[in-house]
Amino acid sequence: MPIPFRPDLRRWLPVVLLIAGLSVAVPAVAQTKPATAMARIADPLEASLAGEFALQSGQLPEAARHYLEAAQAAQDPVLAERATRIALLADEDALARQGYALWHALAPAHSQAERMVAASLALRAGQRQEAQRSLAALLAEPGGWRAGLAALTAAVGKQPKLVTSLLADVIGRGALPNDFQAWLSFGGLAQRLEQPKLVDAVLQQVVTRFPAEPKVALLRAQLLREAGKLQEARAVLQPLEAQVRQSPSLRWALASEYAAQGDPGKAASLLAQGEQDDASYAQRAALLDMAKDKAGMAALYAEVKQGATEPSPSRRLLLGQLAEALEHYDDALGWYANVPGQQSQGVARMRTANVLHAMQRKPQAFDTLHAVQADAALSEEDRRDGYLMEAELRQKDKDVSAERDAFARGLAALPDNLELLYARALMWERQDQIDKAEADLRRLLVIAPDNVAALNALGYTLADRTQRYREALELIDRARVADPGNAAIIDSYGWVLFRLGKTRAALEQLRRAYASQKDPDIASHLGQVLWVLGQRDEARKYFDEARKLDPESRALQRALTEVGA
Repeated sequence: MPIPFRPDLRRWLPVVLLIAGLSVAVPAVAQTKPATAMARIADPLEASLAGEFALQSGQLPEAARHYLEAAQAAQDPVLAERATRIALLADEDALARQGYALWHALAPAHSQAERMVAASLALRAGQRQEAQRSLAALLAEPGGWRAGLAALTAAVGKQPKLVTSLLADVIGRGALPNDFQAWLSFGGLAQRLEQPKLVDAVLQQVVTRFPAEPKVALLRAQLLREAGKLQEARAVLQPLEAQVRQSPSLRWALASEYAAQGDPGKAASLLAQGEQDDASYAQRAALLDMAKDKAGMAALYAEVKQGATEPSPSRRLLLGQLAEALEHYDDALGWYANVPGQQSQGVARMRTANVLHAMQRKPQAFDTLHAVQADAALSEEDRRDGYLMEAELRQKDKDVSAERDAFARGLAALPDNLELLYARALMWERQDQIDKAEADLRRLLVIAPDNVAALNALGYTLADRTQRYREALELIDRARVADPGNAAIIDSYGWVLFRLGKTRAALEQLRRAYASQKDPDIASHLGQVLWVLGQRDEARKYFDEARKLDPESRALQRALTEVGA
């Protein structure tokens, strides 16, 4: 699944997102220690360089072997740790155990990172006692619960019964620290594992440990919501509403939970209580827009206008967006025209173009964007967003040639801009021009070889739209090394394993991805794999969840077509 990369130009009070390539750092080779018999195995510099070249080619097992050779030769715990982590990602458990043994021998201080790897290896091997011991050691350390949770979550796909059993043991013994976030996170894992008794046990613990904490009720409501018990969840929240005026943080948390329950109108009404600022106004606007509450939006517009005596750029941008949402287009144009300050001019002018387009004054809209694109006084980010906005509006008009032209002009004016290249690649994929999508992503990777979003997008595209599965796996593996916990990348990995015919292994990864992030693409992939395995009732459940999350999901439509559901 591609990782979102470009700014959303239609968001309330839009913020320009700067994209930086995430790099896989090349480890510094340690100073060579006195010669030993082990040091004659290989030249550490040569072996580590070979490991890095293999890593950059997506050859994870080979990379792990070379790094292990380098670690053995140099007697370097940093290289041993790197070899171990890469071997785990490559599912080379025997090699990972070798690397871990050397790492532990060279750095026997039992760091938190080392304990987490020990727990992961034991879990993967189904070694209950060793996993339990490593997990207990992690939980005894300050902040170690996060590493323990990561080890458990990573093993959900491979050893779900063992993970559930150890989770039950931790919760039953009350082994977590007196940290509300720790209990919240472990309760979330119990919920994702569909273990209601464990969820109840977590709730009993937090009620006992944090009797005066309103977040306990929020936790109960969240878990009830995730279990589909919306009425019970609302009943838990109602007693908290009387406290929101005294606690801004509670007000925001309560509004967030009501929004997650599918009641953005209620969320907006809660946020309206108490002192207001630009952040609360913007969030209320977004919630009312989601609720399609025109009357509420009009009331908010009148409220915000009363406080618009000072020439605040953010306030006038918000007023423009409120007027735009209410289809008071002339008012919106007026607000955008009077946004003060050079720093906000790019956003104001792009919103103006969006309004003109909605008014069917399309030539003026595109002239406005062309002026933004050509204005040297604006930042490069603003000019880039001018091209992205034009492409978005051309796509809305279903004007394929003009959308392509917008990207072509953008990349001529801003050569090799990463966001433009990535957005154009997604356009090519959407238009079934897979060769051109690949060309843009490869060009991006020449500029930023370790850009995780591009590695994953190209790997996923090759896995999903071609039969070049081995090449796709190499690209996705490079992304996994840089960001092993990213749900989108785990989904891509599971999907390419499925394409390679490794259906059971794919299921493990996709379950892990969905445990980390509820996403329609991941749910669609999970449903398709389950269908192929003959587990059709469960497959339909995930197809239904994907449909609820995004009825227009292209991944869902392709999955349903492929399985004939």
